[in-house]
Amino acid sequence: MIDVVSGAPQDSELLRAANSGDEGALGLLLGRHRAGMQAVAVSVLGHSHDAEDAVQEAVMIALRRISDVQDPDAVGPWLKMVVRNVCRARLRKMSAVPVAEPATVARLDAVPDPAEVLDQHALRDWVWTSLEALTPGLRLVTLLRYFTDVTSYEEIAALCELPVGTVRSRLHQARAKLTDALLSSADGVHDDVAAVTALHRGIAEDFMESGRRGQLASTIADRWSAEAQVLWPTGKRTDIGYLPEAFDRDVSDGVRQEVVNVVASREIVIWEAALISPPEDPTHCPPSVVWVQHLDQDRVRKVRLYHPRKR
Repeated sequence: MIDVVSGAPQDSELLRAANSGDEGALGLLLGRHRAGMQAVAVSVLGHSHDAEDAVQEAVMIALRRISDVQDPDAVGPWLKMVVRNVCRARLRKMSAVPVAEPATVARLDAVPDPAEVLDQHALRDWVWTSLEALTPGLRLVTLLRYFTDVTSYEEIAALCELPVGTVRSRLHQARAKLTDALLSSADGVHDDVAAVTALHRGIAEDFMESGRRGQLASTIADRWSAEAQVLWPTGKRTDIGYLPEAFDRDVSDGVRQEVVNVVASREIVIWEAALISPPEDPTHCPPSVVWVQHLDQDRVRKVRLYHPRKR
């Protein structure tokens, strides 16, 4: 609880509350200083999309590292320093001439991985509620980029059947919208993403197990639309009735699928599975497969299968 003696709460009060898990306090803190952060970005990069991007990256860094602030009264200068270092990192990418910076803050310009924010339990559901606010197209590229092993622009483009430039543009839009949503929804009520993810992991594991037992058709009938379409890694498109047949052939060949990761939102669910070839034929199939499922009222209406490149 923030103790407001008179007027608006002080930065130090908001910081203490934020570090105790008060999401609203963190949203207020970042919103209060965003204008100053924008001014720093513009002073270094000029009035450009790069300046806005720098502020967005700095907000993501602050979400993950706000507890690094040692002086509760120095939040504003710390946030400006983060922006300045993000801007310097962008200048280094645009120029062959290195830009000097103090070694003590050199790592603050590292672009944060939004997945790391999820590891902070107080913020996890907040972030996922903001992800749900994105359009399906923006949400899909964001989920792939930050929460699966399909991370390169080229692979995302191949999986989504989009030009690489469109993937870059969508990620740019998604990051901007995600940052704004995080700031505006700080005091909202959020779903429990852990429960949603656990539910869909159970569904994925039941799906694989029913496939191994030769009962996939009935499982699909329970949770998939009868008009669902499947896009295979070869580019072939089929109706849903072909999927149990293909799965049965893999099982007969000694191939197993083991779920290794599940990413779930209201309309998009992604399974990452290891493909385990039979011992006598270790190169029978690629090492992994990604299932990208599009839901309509909790039923799968479209699925895209994709084999990531070997790393």
